[in-house]
Amino acid sequence: MPLDPAIQHLACALLAIVFASAAWHKLRDLLAFELALDAYALLPAPLVRPFAWTLPLLESLAAVTLVLTPTRTTGGWLALALLALVTGAVVVNLLRGRTDVGCGCGGIEDEQTLSWALVARNVLLALAGLAALAPTSARTLTWFDHVSVATGALALFLVVALANQLIANQPRLARLRVRTA
Repeated sequence: MPLDPAIQHLACALLAIVFASAAWHKLRDLLAFELALDAYALLPAPLVRPFAWTLPLLESLAAVTLVLTPTRTTGGWLALALLALVTGAVVVNLLRGRTDVGCGCGGIEDEQTLSWALVARNVLLALAGLAALAPTSARTLTWFDHVSVATGALALFLVVALANQLIANQPRLARLRVRTA
C-alpha cells in the first residue's frame, strides 16, 4: 500500500532538520568533534581528521537532498547509510563496554555518553529514512498539507531534542542516585 505523500514529506523534513542540526553542531566546533571521534577508537589516527570533516559534510548533503523532491531517494539512502554508520560505531563501543565515551553528536548531545538509548533513537530515525524511500500515492499536496508537514516536522524535532536531553540526563541521574543511596 503506497504511503501518503504528506507522511513522506514529514519524514524527510524531520530527517533534514536532524541532519542539518547535527552537521551545524559538528562544524561549529570541529576540534571537539575530532576529539570525540578519536575517543571511539575505530579509525587509525591519520583518518580521524579527514573523517571529522567528511561526516558533517555528508550530513549536510543528506539534509539538502531529503528536502528536494528529485533527490529524495538519494537523500533517503544517504540518511540510512549515515545512521547505520554512526549507530554501528556506537554499538561496537557499547559491546566493548565503553559507555563513558561522549557521543560527539553535537549540541546537547555533547554531554551524552554512549548508551543503548542512542541506538534506539537512531533506529526510530531510520524508520523515517525508510519512509523517504517508500512509494507514495499520487495524491497532490494542498497548502494545508504543507503547513501540517512544517509544523509536524518542527514538533517531531522537538521530541527528538527532548529525547536527546533525557538520554544526556541518564548518567547524571545515576550519579545522583549513587550519592543519595
